[in-house]
Amino acid sequence: MQALVKGFAALALAAVSAAASAQGYPTKTIRLIVPFPAGGPTDIIARMVGQKLTDSMGQAVVIDNRGGSGGNIGADIVAKSAPDGYTLLMAIVSHAINPSLYSKLPFDPVKDFSPITRTGAATIIFVASPSIGAKTIKDLIALAKAKPRELNFGSPGSGTPHHLAGELLKTTAGIDLIHIPYKGAAPAVADLLGGQVHTVFVSLPAALPHVKSGKLIGLGITSPGRSAVAPELPTFAEQGLGGYALENWYGLLAPARTPTDIIVKLNRETVKALQMADVKERLTGLGFETRTSTPDEFAVYIKSEIVKWAAIVKASGAKVD
Repeated sequence: MQALVKGFAALALAAVSAAASAQGYPTKTIRLIVPFPAGGPTDIIARMVGQKLTDSMGQAVVIDNRGGSGGNIGADIVAKSAPDGYTLLMAIVSHAINPSLYSKLPFDPVKDFSPITRTGAATIIFVASPSIGAKTIKDLIALAKAKPRELNFGSPGSGTPHHLAGELLKTTAGIDLIHIPYKGAAPAVADLLGGQVHTVFVSLPAALPHVKSGKLIGLGITSPGRSAVAPELPTFAEQGLGGYALENWYGLLAPARTPTDIIVKLNRETVKALQMADVKERLTGLGFETRTSTPDEFAVYIKSEIVKWAAIVKASGAKVD
């Protein structure tokens, strides 16, 4: 009986401590882990959000870049951190792709995290060399059907959202394109400009200057709607591929079992930061669009993305171990 009483007392004390920590949060530096190297798009968004949270909450938000394994190394650190709101993750779409791409993960992408909010999205563009004569997705599909396995598409690497966007096009349109993986967007675009590859899937900022100059043809974008950055570019869905929609998304996660009060506060402050004019203007200029949500909405979104990308990965046959 005495042990039972002690057990209840411990639970009550833990509940009181959690409430107290949530009420006074934050009281020390917050570590925001970016699971990719410094200077990339995930890092840029994290630093902008981190600075605004520092300003609004009165405690420093320090960016900690932990790249490697397609984002899994940084995610694993957060999954195994104390659920106190002082270690957060700036996740991207790979968080939903990796469960299907890797045979085994050291964490559960759903059960080991508490979603806070989506933060943004970056459109993927499908660009072509003017030399192949295609100006629209329909042109490209017709050309590919007339010349099976003669056309190729480049991407920033195997298993990236860009590679899988190409695989989704193949299955949706019933065409066969040969995938050419590169080590990043820059060499892929360089080879497209040089005529070594026919088409490329890359993030919009990497190719848009060349599209505007006429050096490359923007066949279409993969997002659900037109991009505010380049509204003249039609979506895949607009060009007859109904249901084709995917994008690079970004969002803020905390370890599972982080107190609800802390999640609510982080959501409120992050959403407020992303709605600031200077933040929206800079993100738009870099090719991003701000996207926010409630924690519950983000949780539902992540689960739906895991299902969607699992089908795309399976169709592509891509695996990384």
